[in-house]
Amino acid sequence: MPKRTRAGTLLAVAVTGLTVALAAPATAAPKAPGFLATADLPPHPTSSWTAGKVTAGVPEETDWDTCLRALPGHGSAWHRDFRTDLDTNARQITVVLPDAQSAKQLTSRLNKDIKSCAARIERQDPDTEATGKDYGNLSVEEGAHVYGVHTETSWGASDVRLLSVGRDGRTVTVVHWAQLGGFEGAPVKAFRTTTTKAVNKLH
Repeated sequence: MPKRTRAGTLLAVAVTGLTVALAAPATAAPKAPGFLATADLPPHPTSSWTAGKVTAGVPEETDWDTCLRALPGHGSAWHRDFRTDLDTNARQITVVLPDAQSAKQLTSRLNKDIKSCAARIERQDPDTEATGKDYGNLSVEEGAHVYGVHTETSWGASDVRLLSVGRDGRTVTVVHWAQLGGFEGAPVKAFRTTTTKAVNKLH
């Protein structure tokens, strides 16, 4: 009889523990940092910006983006896409790392990726001529840096892209802007302002 009582007590404790475990709230998903809004982007002369939702993860196409090779597979990530009705688009990707040192290392790798991007594009595609520009640092939080990349194919396709990398503590953000054409049409000054806003909005 005592054995049955003890077994019954253990079963009751186990069931109670299971009930408590099932009733306990699930671990909350990491909260996304702050993101740019359409008003923060360089104004388009003839079309307004439309923003997508802030979405968890790094976009799949980033895997083959030779300018951002270091980005996928690090920490908790989110992205947001922007577009106009014409040929201009933008994207912000933000990654939260385990600590500030990890974020600093990722920032360094991304800066190296972008600086060497033009030369790598030409090696990978002999029919494309690529030119990179360094538009310098921005004094915001732990810093940001702005770059430009122009590509032109042998059949005449011409695209320009502005990229920036910024950091606030253990959070790293990358902003991308692109459209058809060359450097002469790139809104560098406005993009620098966009980058500053992107870093300031993270936390």
